[in-house]
Amino acid sequence: MSDPPTIHPDAAFDPTAVGGGAFSRDIAGARLRIAGAQDERDLQRAAAEIRSLWQRVAGQAASEPTTRLISTLNDALTQRVIDLACAGEEMAGMRWCWIALGSEGRQEQTLSSDQDNGMILAGSGGAEAMRDRMLPLALRINETLDACGFPLCTGQIMASNPQWCLDLHEWRERFASWIIEGDPPGLLNATIFFDLRPLYGAGELAQALMGWLGKMAPDNPRFLFQMTANALRRKAPLGLLRDFVVAKRGEFAGTIDLKLDAATLFVDAARIYGLACGARASNTAHRLRRASEMGRLAPKDVQAWILAFDCIQRLRLKTQQRCFERGMPMHNHVDPDELEAGERRLLLDALRQARVLQKHLALDYLDARQGI
Repeated sequence: MSDPPTIHPDAAFDPTAVGGGAFSRDIAGARLRIAGAQDERDLQRAAAEIRSLWQRVAGQAASEPTTRLISTLNDALTQRVIDLACAGEEMAGMRWCWIALGSEGRQEQTLSSDQDNGMILAGSGGAEAMRDRMLPLALRINETLDACGFPLCTGQIMASNPQWCLDLHEWRERFASWIIEGDPPGLLNATIFFDLRPLYGAGELAQALMGWLGKMAPDNPRFLFQMTANALRRKAPLGLLRDFVVAKRGEFAGTIDLKLDAATLFVDAARIYGLACGARASNTAHRLRRASEMGRLAPKDVQAWILAFDCIQRLRLKTQQRCFERGMPMHNHVDPDELEAGERRLLLDALRQARVLQKHLALDYLDARQGI
């Protein structure tokens, strides 16, 4: 059984504010109920409690500690799901690590996140034999998480998919193929795997993979070039005649997708700088700070980009909260014309910072003639 993660609610919500002490106590109570869950119904109640807590503070505090705390509580729930799924399982001769990917791997989960996970295996008998043993367990875990409100990944990036239930050698081969031989379309689908983080089990397996990756990626300029080319395919939705460029058709016509058209610009750029620096941190702000520490980026610029990313993430949380209050499916779309004047101005400034960051990225990893 894994040790429960340390949770610091004060980092995301001021306990000296009105209701702050009660919120901290509620967080502690939720953690106890997660640890004490004995079946799927208990887990579902704990998951609902987590969502209820965050509906109370979404968008009110800085996004970095807020999303980290959401992720930490979700980590605790996932670990308890795995504990219960493993009860009675015979694991002799097996070592394995459940890894989080994507927003969960970056500890940037919002109120609406699906599953992205995998498994690293180690033991005797060969990879296929280990996979045969672990896939039924992985499926139970994925299905229980789905029942707790974490939807199954539509792209099947889950540990119950044999493609992502691999031994350490297979994982290294998979990453090597992306880094050394990958083409832009293939890398576009693989970016989520570069945000891996150990969540349960033999964490040293994930650490070994991350350490190997930290040495492999910086030594491959072609890989960094292709990752950058992919990242720069998406532009900040800013216009020449109007402040914002919005979707012209579809269900969300007249809106900006705060996830794909705003937050992703920072996430993708930070990932490249983090990989180029050999950093093990997968969090967007941490990656940018690491690049600054290594002299790749100016501290003043990094601070401006982190604040801009925070603005977008807070607006995402607030948007999702509004959807929940109205009984609508949660999404990341906002109509700039419906924002308050202050929110509109902050979003505009944040998108301008995203464009500046992309220009830096182009100058650092593409030929200057291919700048944006």
